[in-house]
Amino acid sequence: MPQSLNRRHFLKSTSLLAGGAAFPQIIPSRLLGAEGQTAPSNQITVGCIGVGGMGTSNMQKFLDLEGVRVVAVCDVSEEKRGKAKQLVDAKYGDAGCAMLADFRELLARKDIDAVSIAAPDHWNAFMAIAAAKAGKDLYCEKPMGVSLEQGLAIQKAVRDSKRVFQAGTWQRSQAHFRQACELARNGYLGKIHTVEVSTDGPQFTAGYKGPRDVQPVPPVPAGFDWEMWRGPAPKRDYHPARHGDWFLINDYCNGFIVNWGVHHLDIALWGMPELGTTPFEVECKASYRNEGFTDNVNQWDALFTYANGVKLIFKDQYQMKTGCRFYGETGWVHADRPGIEGAPNSNLKIELKPEDSPLYDSGHHQGNFIECVRSRKEPVSDVDSTLTASYLGMIADIAARLQTKLKWDPQALRFIDNDEANTLLKRPSHNGWIL
Repeated sequence: MPQSLNRRHFLKSTSLLAGGAAFPQIIPSRLLGAEGQTAPSNQITVGCIGVGGMGTSNMQKFLDLEGVRVVAVCDVSEEKRGKAKQLVDAKYGDAGCAMLADFRELLARKDIDAVSIAAPDHWNAFMAIAAAKAGKDLYCEKPMGVSLEQGLAIQKAVRDSKRVFQAGTWQRSQAHFRQACELARNGYLGKIHTVEVSTDGPQFTAGYKGPRDVQPVPPVPAGFDWEMWRGPAPKRDYHPARHGDWFLINDYCNGFIVNWGVHHLDIALWGMPELGTTPFEVECKASYRNEGFTDNVNQWDALFTYANGVKLIFKDQYQMKTGCRFYGETGWVHADRPGIEGAPNSNLKIELKPEDSPLYDSGHHQGNFIECVRSRKEPVSDVDSTLTASYLGMIADIAARLQTKLKWDPQALRFIDNDEANTLLKRPSHNGWIL
């Protein structure tokens, strides 16, 4: 996008507000580099949307890849986007990185092939869909929005536009997680009867524990666009805790049962895909946060009982060791971020036979994404697998909120004979934003 483009005219012509998205036609962006100059034909240009902690970490991994150039950064915080630009410019030894406050301006740039999205969960669907419609390949942080409806909308946008989508479920690019799943899938544990998944969550506590009705309303800090940060979430007055504690507030996140749960639920599905295709019943007990503005799930204990007799036990870290564990008739294996263990120990020394089915060996998560941008192949954490890993956590949360056992139809993607539960598979969007 020319630097001189009038912002008001741009927002009018490309708005996602109340009326749908209308993006300019995208030309092959690999013909352009930073500042519109000719780039090598094999260079992938990247724009980074959301450059807080996770976003900056992802950005730095892209900076380390050969044949990749970060050309623009975007954040509603002037301070964060300024720091990100400094990192990019220091890497390349110039001042060519553009700095933008509105993600739609970044998506309209013709010199960008792919985007890295790392925003609060309530933004994921809106940004991912807009990126796909703008012709950008996507590296997008999990989960797939804050409802099944949003996840399905992301999936449709990605498939309709034939974009490459890599989720930030980077455990799939770790050798020991792949090893555990290969043991489970290739029969080395015998028939799998139970899968245990446990994730972090309750150890994160609210930074603010005061009253919800704060008077007077704190002023919005200079250089921070609160209206844009809030976006499609319900209209609320600014408070630094809404921003700082967003993981714990249901307006912006389903809680760690989904946001963190997606990581190890994804490994459970990788090792045993039928967990996402077989009908099941689910029941879940949970406690919910109530300090400051926090209100989403704190601790949880969910049991998924499948039609084929398999059980998936899903709990928080205070009730079970974190990670994913597969129990079979002849052995078990457990994978977590620190490593892998199992019994019998000899299983961990097994090398796959030619007749076995190895899993996708991606090596470097961001690197795998870039390889797929070039080849147009599916990356290791594709949109379909991420959708299922996201909604399993959402289903557990719904069962806990309704305090009842629910039956799930994986083909229809609906609860059986429970209209109230099905209503919770959607979330309203606010302030004029539409999917």
